[in-house]
Amino acid sequence: MQAGLRSICRTKVASAPLRRVSHAPQFMRPSAVSFRALHTKRYTVEHELVNFDDSTGVGIVTITNHAQSVLGDVVYVELPAVGTEFKQGDQIGAVESVKAASDIYAPVSGIVEEINETLNSEPGLLNKSAEEKGWLCKIRLSDPSEIEGLMTEEQYKETYEH
Repeated sequence: MQAGLRSICRTKVASAPLRRVSHAPQFMRPSAVSFRALHTKRYTVEHELVNFDDSTGVGIVTITNHAQSVLGDVVYVELPAVGTEFKQGDQIGAVESVKAASDIYAPVSGIVEEINETLNSEPGLLNKSAEEKGWLCKIRLSDPSEIEGLMTEEQYKETYEH
């Protein structure tokens, strides 16, 4: 019986023209020229996170989920101006909550390309989605190698899980 199925399969494959069928939507199918961007998440001891996209050279800066949980309900966010250039470690903004105020520091050097305007009217978005919808700004890195000097998620967690 197995030999019969094999011969039927071979016959059908040999007689049918070969073509690839993709069930994925067109935008998800790989093109003839495709590349994969590498996204690297790195953390600072001051509780900032940068999600760096090596294909664009831009890093999205946020505070960490741990930081927002320690701060409590965020009531105000001060963001940097678009076009401002920062060096790694410079103050780029601040977050105020019902418990405390905290400065935000540049995890990397670069120029601010975009800020999250939504935070001006909805600062609590940092509590709801600190590392995604609550992003602070997008910085075009002037020195992408600085990413390697920052902590991985595991290293960052070790700084507060004692």
